Amino acid sequence: MRTWVGPGARERQDILRRTRTVAVVGASDNPARASFFVATYLLSTTPYEVWFVNPRATEILGRPVYPSLADLPGTPDLVDVFRRPADLPAVLDETLEAGAGTLWLQLGLWDEDVAARAQSAGLAVVMDRCLKIEHARFAGGLHWAGFDTGVISSRRTRGLPTG
Repeated sequence: MRTWVGPGARERQDILRRTRTVAVVGASDNPARASFFVATYLLSTTPYEVWFVNPRATEILGRPVYPSLADLPGTPDLVDVFRRPADLPAVLDETLEAGAGTLWLQLGLWDEDVAARAQSAGLAVVMDRCLKIEHARFAGGLHWAGFDTGVISSRRTRGLPTG
């Protein structure tokens, strides 16, 4: 049973507003992987400086990949995690050592012990949410259900005029 309660929508929006640098841990160069899709979005749509972390890759989307958070060229504001649940305690340790302010666990990742440790160390924690979906939702690019409607107006469309 889940008992941990994460930040609400306004708090998640504040996290994203104050973020300048994002480290994507578990980034993949495979276009079929969720981390690749999120990385593409972050690079093309957000103002964030994005760093990729994966000890088995050297380049993703034309950018260098770092073997660990300790190897990054700076301190990430937010660590976005695409790793197996069993790896989360070690990722938290690296995140704390790197000095990041937010630990963001992607969809499907939930570990209340990791969240409690992170929060007690002063980190903001988001679990089981997609950074891309949340950013796009707050930026106005997504329907509340998480998909792109292509509609900019809040008015209901009635079809194209005939003439």
